[in-house]
Amino acid sequence: MGLYSALDISVSGVTAERVAMELIASNLANINTTRTIYGGPYRRRVPVFTEKSLSFAEELSAAQGKLSGMGGGVEVMDVAEDNTPFPKVYKPDHPDADAQGFISLPNVNLSTEMTDMVYVTRLYQANITAFNSTKKMISDTLQIQ
Repeated sequence: MGLYSALDISVSGVTAERVAMELIASNLANINTTRTIYGGPYRRRVPVFTEKSLSFAEELSAAQGKLSGMGGGVEVMDVAEDNTPFPKVYKPDHPDADAQGFISLPNVNLSTEMTDMVYVTRLYQANITAFNSTKKMISDTLQIQ
């Protein structure tokens, strides 16, 4: 694995964590949304990560034994909806209340979202650190005389 491949892997991690952070922001923004355009309350959304596929040249090198155990990084394969049930609250005066006076709230939990935000921030920082370390190695290599 070359240093430029390491940079690509770090960039893929930063990009994937950016998408995860955007989903967390969307979840937090809709924490009180009881009616969406699809009907019903907002459903929490989470990213589904997968290993980024290798290029043909990288696959060929791996098959020839020139590369061992190298991945292509990470990418967001899909955005899934959390299927946990909606919490119900008694508010008979709310416009979205059912016949018994209950409304369904989004399945977004503030504690879970904040915990995920801290976790994603740490992963983002780790990828930036790996990127900067690799960049420094490339720079130091170019300085050798």
